[in-house]
Amino acid sequence: MRALLDGGIPLVAVSFDDSDAEPRAQAAKAAGVDVAELRVDRYARTDTAHVLAQVDAFKALPVLATLRSTREGGAWKGTESERLELFRALAPQVEAVDIELSSREILAEVIEAAHRHDTVAIVSYHNFELTPGAEELQAVVDDAKSAGADVVKVSTMVHSEEDVRRLASLLLRAGADGTRMIVIAMGEIGAVSRVFFPALGSRITYSFFGASSAPGQLDFPETFGLLRTFYPAFAQRKSAGG
Repeated sequence: MRALLDGGIPLVAVSFDDSDAEPRAQAAKAAGVDVAELRVDRYARTDTAHVLAQVDAFKALPVLATLRSTREGGAWKGTESERLELFRALAPQVEAVDIELSSREILAEVIEAAHRHDTVAIVSYHNFELTPGAEELQAVVDDAKSAGADVVKVSTMVHSEEDVRRLASLLLRAGADGTRMIVIAMGEIGAVSRVFFPALGSRITYSFFGASSAPGQLDFPETFGLLRTFYPAFAQRKSAGG
């Protein structure tokens, strides 16, 4: 996963719940999905055996496990202790985990569990209302890095082209100091970020089959086609079956 993230070629992640895991995993692999984001917070069941069975179904793809808290748009209904234990069970079985910077009660423990198994720790920040100012955004990045993030994810709602440019500037600054970033501009105005922010250093772009999971997402066929058009290395990798 670290090699993929540092390969300089856009990666496309698609989110999945726990319905029809095996056929959906096979279809995702055949379609050219790079990363399967398993949205465990949306699962009908979150007992460890069931969750790990879903991971096993997607073993042909790099798996990112996300247990998103309700305060950042997720659907996790259990306690933080239960979430931590599930993260610990998942850490040795997946390639990456996503934990919110705001989850202070378990943040350090989740990162520690990930690093113990050489699993990528993505520390994320979501703002579904607005895009904060440049100083606040930089503070988020610095805080996440201090916490031990391997990758910092920033996803904010944009209301103007200026908001998009502010996020682009954040990416460029991060690239200058070697910080791995995933940056997403949510909303209709921000749809451009899904295709062109990878050119500025955003490591993963998120897409979907069926129903969108975030404002401004493009579906997988459209995302895949645009990336093939604008990133020759992406097209070459896909032509080679990667």
